[in-house]
Amino acid sequence: MLKYVDAKVVFAEVPDEVTLAINISNCPCQCKGCHSSYLAQDIGTELTFNEVRKLIKKNSGISCIAFMGGDSEPERINALASFVTNHYQLKVAWYSGRQELSKDIELRNFDAIKLGPYIEELGPLSSRTTNQRFYRVEKGVLTDITNKFWK
Repeated sequence: MLKYVDAKVVFAEVPDEVTLAINISNCPCQCKGCHSSYLAQDIGTELTFNEVRKLIKKNSGISCIAFMGGDSEPERINALASFVTNHYQLKVAWYSGRQELSKDIELRNFDAIKLGPYIEELGPLSSRTTNQRFYRVEKGVLTDITNKFWK
């Protein structure tokens, strides 16, 4: 069962978007130095279609939804992304801690995807030495736009 701990409107996770970041728990990645290590616990509220609907209604003015995690259930992330894509005029992003894209993810349901575990020595997306990659998705093609995070 996919659960989330909280959801916040953010401005830096998806370039040029006002994003509702939904923090998903039960992360299997266990990255050393993770800034959200509490998300490794199996805690929170079940993330259902109805719960997503409520979060969208409560956060008017957003242009994007970002699922922050969910690597334990990528097929569920894909289903939720499909739901948002088919029912709302919002962009959809996914922050995965995995190095490779799950076979359960259909690119047509996403506008952006971040791949890669957090490696403390290499830094986050804002670091030019990061191993993580942020991709724009257009017509099934991933285009690396990680440099948009660099100052």
